[in-house]
Amino acid sequence: MKAGTTYDVVVVGCGHNGLVAAALLARAGLRVLALERREVVGGACVTESPWPGWRVSTAAYVVSLLHPRVVRELELARFGYEAYRKEPASFTPLEDGRSLLLGSDDAANALEVSRFDPRDVDGLRQFTSAAERWGGFVHETLAQPAPSRDILTARWGENDAWSILEASAAELVRRYVHAPVLQATLATDGLIGTFAGPEQGGTGYVLAHHYAGRAHGVQGAWGFVRGGMGGITRALALSLRSAGGEIRTQAEVERIVVERGRVRGVVLRDGTEIAAATVLSNATPQRTFLELLPAGSIAAEFAAHVRAWRCEGVSLKVNFALGEAPDFSARPGTQLQAHHRATIHVAPSLEYLQRGYEDAAAGGVSQAPLLECFMQSPTDASIAPPGKHLLSVFAQWFPYGRTGGWDAARREQAADVILETLARYAPNLPDVVEARQVLAPPDLEELLGLYHGHIFHGELLPGQIFGDRFAARAPVAGLYLCGSGAHPGGCVSGAPGLLAAEAVLADAAQAEAAGNEGDPAG
Repeated sequence: MKAGTTYDVVVVGCGHNGLVAAALLARAGLRVLALERREVVGGACVTESPWPGWRVSTAAYVVSLLHPRVVRELELARFGYEAYRKEPASFTPLEDGRSLLLGSDDAANALEVSRFDPRDVDGLRQFTSAAERWGGFVHETLAQPAPSRDILTARWGENDAWSILEASAAELVRRYVHAPVLQATLATDGLIGTFAGPEQGGTGYVLAHHYAGRAHGVQGAWGFVRGGMGGITRALALSLRSAGGEIRTQAEVERIVVERGRVRGVVLRDGTEIAAATVLSNATPQRTFLELLPAGSIAAEFAAHVRAWRCEGVSLKVNFALGEAPDFSARPGTQLQAHHRATIHVAPSLEYLQRGYEDAAAGGVSQAPLLECFMQSPTDASIAPPGKHLLSVFAQWFPYGRTGGWDAARREQAADVILETLARYAPNLPDVVEARQVLAPPDLEELLGLYHGHIFHGELLPGQIFGDRFAARAPVAGLYLCGSGAHPGGCVSGAPGLLAAEAVLADAAQAEAAGNEGDPAG
């Protein structure tokens, strides 16, 4: 083995949560080394250039849940982080020439909604108020250890707690609104990244989770990062280095060293051994506990729990380089308009969404997929060449384990289905695509280390949230889980990294106090 340097803390993986944990621990005075197997830090939260002149948010694409404590305590604004609100919020075109555009203007929303069903004007206001309340409840849990169900019920009230934890997204939206297009538009927040349809119980929590952000000072609002999502992780890396922490790229960890039940460091693929009394893993639970640890390090029951973790990725990302803006039949023109700045949904009804899920549940892929599309180029000219636009499409349901598997032809076929679906609403699109980048679940696994391509390191459904999610403290002394597999779960929040860093510092303080109690001079 090649001898390495000794550190207080080694962090495995420089995704955003790993960088958050490393930066917080470095600021606490510990000697920290963060290791990344790729040549660029950021994990799924990166800006890259697959084509000259373009800056593409490869995987993660919008920001909301990035915890205010992370932004404040790590001084991200000082290191270049800048986010701005996405406005309008959503645009859902229909094939019959109608469309629904929603934003922060209540009067404009009322006019849009009344064209479909006048009852929904007040219903949308009531739904928004309820969803923001649920999101506020979830926000309270993001940066604190996972609460029990009894605590949740006591804090939130039994009706709200069970609505969030067990209801379906479809059930929640039907309580408030009637128009199929509005129901589907609102329900999409309960489906993103999830192998479930709108009628499945538990998707109500996923909806609430996506309303938990306050990154822009408004509960549930979403926004863009100036220059792409890599602006977050670049700022985190600068914050870490400013505190004396180190980052080493192209340094893949092959195993975590455990001696007599305690972590002693890591060994890299090139044979370099790095000693550390504390190791934080930003890798998935499967990678951390079943691949990196020596056999026998964890109990058989815990290993079985890891193997049973629901983690079937269904999200496919396509980034399209466009020669001109989409020309939607419902709102014609390639000149930039308000709807080009919104999240563009292909989600005409709950029935449409449920059918898309059922296609995948039967072993195939969605033939009529849920699409969430984003164009940041109208508000950030730095990400595309002059006059051109970047269209990022997040599509479901395209399971990792589809019958027949994935090969190059199936990847391109899925992208063709997505483009053909969009062309029903914006007929010019097939002719203006200059390039495309297709990332199916196996690509997300290979490129970003996401086990089975699951963007949240496992479903955010009952049985895998709050106290049922993995804890920061792993069942090996000195090992901590700081990635999205740990509470509070996925999205670009930084909260799992924050909680892991706090657990390390609390355990160190407790150990020091115990040592002083046993030392007469202490």
